[in-house]
Amino acid sequence: MATFKAMVIEKTDGGTKAALTDFDEANLMDGDVTVRVEYSTVNYKDGLAITGKGPVVRRFPMIAGVDFAGTVETSSHPNWKPGDKVILNGWGCGETHLGAYAEKARVKGDWLVALPSSMSMHDAMAIGTAGYTAMLALMALERHGLTPERGPIAVTGAAGGVGSVAVAILAQRGFTVHAVTGRTEEADYLKSLGATEIVSRAELAGTPRPLAKERWAGAIDSVGSTTLANLLSMSRYGGAVAACGLAGGMDLPATVAPFILRGVCLYGIDSVMCPLPQRQEAWKRLETDLDRRKLAQITRDIGMADLAEAANAILAGHVRGRIVVKIG
Repeated sequence: MATFKAMVIEKTDGGTKAALTDFDEANLMDGDVTVRVEYSTVNYKDGLAITGKGPVVRRFPMIAGVDFAGTVETSSHPNWKPGDKVILNGWGCGETHLGAYAEKARVKGDWLVALPSSMSMHDAMAIGTAGYTAMLALMALERHGLTPERGPIAVTGAAGGVGSVAVAILAQRGFTVHAVTGRTEEADYLKSLGATEIVSRAELAGTPRPLAKERWAGAIDSVGSTTLANLLSMSRYGGAVAACGLAGGMDLPATVAPFILRGVCLYGIDSVMCPLPQRQEAWKRLETDLDRRKLAQITRDIGMADLAEAANAILAGHVRGRIVVKIG
């Protein structure tokens, strides 16, 4: 059987070790579709897996990477045939199932979404799980009934992957966007994506009050912890917050006051096991609701040899926007 290049994580006495190495195709896991992977991306979870700084990987050895775009090579699944262009996000890839940082992947056909006709594979991974998650969050806020007329929307971690795409798609939909960031030097970048106001992360870092002054009609939060608690306490009556990350921690030091006194709703956004119809809707929306010029503006490209450096950078908060990984 053929071998191919892959970023493989092995368990060691002191933790884990990730290295770019040759992987035998015979050792791929079960699945009814084999894909030639062409592009992937780097998410916060990928950074945790590669560096070993978070308990992401559940089996060893593991090929890292939670997203890919590629071409079907073989398929026994009724929906896919050789030559089809497909996207995968989540489903445990890079955690319990061999992942995306490899020249080949074997997965379940039920996990795949067709690449939108007007979108390149490169663009799909410039969006990646981060952008797809941002769209799921926007869809939740819209289902809640939020419209641009209701007031501004806060986006935390705004210069990161989820935040950058969230700012861009919210602005495209006509919302007033307040970008929350600890990197004030990125103000011009965030305004170029559509933010109208830059909010210092420090304003959401203090001990949360049960109810604070009403500021935002809604929010998309990728930080969690104290930041999320403050967002809830600062939400306007009938507002909503979509929570999709934990860069600041898993705890939530909040009270029930925003929920029972202002009718605020907290929506949990899961991108990993999200049902297929919602995935398809999100990617359809991303095809039309995300300005490709802005997407190019927030994206830079690397090769597989640069993955370790990128993993450390994203955990340190030094990555702006999105990273696309050329596989092979």
